[in-house]
Amino acid sequence: MAYGRTISIWCFGTRSWNNEDGGGRVVKDPIEIVPYSPDWPERFRTIGSQVRRALDAAAIRIDHIGSTAVPGLDAKPIIDIQVSVASLEPIDAYRQRMIGIGYSWRSDNPDRTKRYFRESPEMDRTHIHMRVRGSWSEQFALLFRDYLRNCPEEAGAYAAMKREQAQRFRLDRESYVEAKEPMIWDIMRRASRWSQATGWAPGESDI
Repeated sequence: MAYGRTISIWCFGTRSWNNEDGGGRVVKDPIEIVPYSPDWPERFRTIGSQVRRALDAAAIRIDHIGSTAVPGLDAKPIIDIQVSVASLEPIDAYRQRMIGIGYSWRSDNPDRTKRYFRESPEMDRTHIHMRVRGSWSEQFALLFRDYLRNCPEEAGAYAAMKREQAQRFRLDRESYVEAKEPMIWDIMRRASRWSQATGWAPGESDI
């Protein structure tokens, strides 16, 4: 299904061609789901503050997204950060500033709704997703996060599925990402109804 393939690229993982470290080396590490760490929010704040200093007002929002942004949710120990900007182009307006703090633009990423940055080899694993403010992809990531934060039973079921699939596809990242897609879309259907019932809107930027 085309929609599922899109989501696996731009929000909840990267396919095998993007499974590299910041130096461009292919990573063969097994998929590891670990218990939630209270250190993750602080790691986000440290990195997010560096991004804020580098981009200044060009970053309209800087938010902690993905599983490490949901308290109590088991996850891969990778910090996902979403940077909302007015426009993705020209990329040079952001690229040199991000390089200055150790993050490189991954121009090979096939998702054209974002610009994807990765850490240098000596740094902690970090995925930085730069998206246009108010775009569908930006709002999707924020709604998914907020729904799981407010619905711990959904977060628990999602964590259990991830652990199961990580054991099943321990060395096959692409299959692991694909196996998660049906549940992600089921969650988002319920998140859509929840957003309408609650009048959800993104809160203030995390940084």
